[in-house]
Amino acid sequence: MLDDIDIKLLKTLQQEGRTKRNQLAELVGLSVPSVSDRLKKLEENKIIEGYYAKVNRIAFGLDILAYIHVIMESSKHYKSLITRVDKKPEILECHSVLGKGSHLIKVLVKNTEALEKLLGEIQSWPGVISTRTTFVLSTIKETTAINI
Repeated sequence: MLDDIDIKLLKTLQQEGRTKRNQLAELVGLSVPSVSDRLKKLEENKIIEGYYAKVNRIAFGLDILAYIHVIMESSKHYKSLITRVDKKPEILECHSVLGKGSHLIKVLVKNTEALEKLLGEIQSWPGVISTRTTFVLSTIKETTAINI
């Protein structure tokens, strides 16, 4: 489905999402309209899901990054959980998981007081039996780039 040119475009954009189309065209040896067409097709086929700026969380006073393992009573509360997760800007990610717990939630908050408040709220959600929280002390590697 993807050829070598598409792969090269994707790898470049994963490293630098602001690469200009004329630079991409030069890199892969195509015209700007051809590169634009390829990018449009990659977007339409959901190969490229978006373009993002990585913002420094500390610059906004968001000092606490944590993962919350949520143990749910049953899957009958799944839709309620998803609705509540979507409404909380502090929640960056939510994954259904196997193992200890049913969901893994990544949160970003200003301080421990804000984390305690968020935990109390999550623990009061219908179907939540318990939570287990892991604080991130430092991040060694963080990327959204995938190996293609």
